[in-house]
Parts: sequence; structure tokens; C-alpha cells
Amino acid sequence: MNSHDFFNDGLAVLRARWYLRNATRVGAKVRVWGKPSVQNWGTLIVAERVRLVSTIATLELVAGAGGTLDIGASAFINYGCSLAASQLIRIGARCNIGTHVILMDNDFHRLEPERRNERPASAPIILEENVWLGARVIVMRGVTIGAGSVVGAGSVVTRDIPPRALAVGSPAKVIRML
Repeated sequence: MNSHDFFNDGLAVLRARWYLRNATRVGAKVRVWGKPSVQNWGTLIVAERVRLVSTIATLELVAGAGGTLDIGASAFINYGCSLAASQLIRIGARCNIGTHVILMDNDFHRLEPERRNERPASAPIILEENVWLGARVIVMRGVTIGAGSVVGAGSVVTRDIPPRALAVGSPAKVIRML
């Protein structure tokens, strides 16, 4: 690492301390590039060596009242993502999340026209260890994605994905095991 890289890395660590100042817990060597939107009304945990990018489009991290957003060690979250935990979103260690991914554990509105202002129940989203979500993936509430799995770009995950699986499509379907 040359002196320029070291300086930039140091700035990224300082940015992390600033932007994550209201987090419940922040691990060592967390780095932030750009200016994320971070809101913590519940529990926001960011483990060590997490990398957050918010350069091209704003990264949104929200832990709602009573909600927990837990980001595991060495996870990478790219720009334009929206992660909103009303109950629980847990991102395992070494997960890679592509650009413009949406993880929200609540739909925020009911479907019935006369009940649209009512908020439905939340259900946890769990990404086990070493999951890779491609660009523009949407993970719906109540979904668990197994360790070592990959979800292809543009997929909508509506059901659990087993470990070491490649899933694609809308709705996402397992097309092969890894």
C-alpha cells in the first residue's frame, strides 16, 4: 500500500466514525466512501472491516424503532442500496451486496385499497455467511438466504434459498448448486 492509498484508507475510516456515530456498535477498521444516509432508532451493529460505498448513489441504512440491522464482519455493501430493518435484518460475515439492492423486512403498506395506510407485520431477513447479491436484487421480508449462495442481478427473492445455491429470476429460483 503506497502513502496515497494509506491516506485514503485513513479518511475512509474517519468517515465511518462520523457517519456511523449514532450506531449502537461499530467494529474496528470499518470504512465508508461517500456520504451514506444512516438512521438508527433501534439497534445498528456494524462489525469489523465492513466496507460501505455511497459514492454514485446514496446508501441508506435504517434501523427503525425496535428494529435491528446487524452487518457482519468484512461485509461489502455497494452504493444505492436500501436496507431498512423494522424487526431484523442480519447480514452475515463476508457477504457482498451489489449496487441498488433492496432489503426491507416490512412492506410498509397493505395491499387492500381500504387498508393501504395500515402497516403489515415485519418478518426477518437473514443473509447467512458469504452470500453474494448481484445488482438490483430485491429480498422480500421473511427470507433467509443460505451460506455461500449467489443471487443473480435483478432477481426478486420471495422464498428461502438453500446454502451454496445459485438463484435467479423474478421470483428467484435455484438453477443449480455451487
